[in-house]
Amino acid sequence: MTAEAPRTRPDIPMTKSLSYNAALVLQTIANGHGYGFEIMRTTDLPSGTVYPILRRLEAGGLVESSWEDPGRAHEKGRPPRCYYRPTPQAASELAEARERLARQQAHFGLSARPAAEGGGGDR
Repeated sequence: MTAEAPRTRPDIPMTKSLSYNAALVLQTIANGHGYGFEIMRTTDLPSGTVYPILRRLEAGGLVESSWEDPGRAHEKGRPPRCYYRPTPQAASELAEARERLARQQAHFGLSARPAAEGGGGDR
């Protein structure tokens, strides 16, 4: 990856709870799946869902992104990837989303598995 400064918009706060899909994408990034296609493969969400969510998460200050060095990508025979990383604010948003999911699952008689703090790493 290049030394490019992270692109965030801390001046635009997240004003409402994350949608289920946004929380899923953010948790996937927290688990170490950092670029678009890998996020799509892991979540089974289409690009038309994932990329708008990534833009909103970045605009809301929950993820930062940086582009891979084009030379490195060229050596591997592919276009450069944009990599996403959760910001410190993402942890509290994910904790809130996990609590909300547990309450929602209770309506279906399901119990939520305790989530590992810090997002875990399911790779």
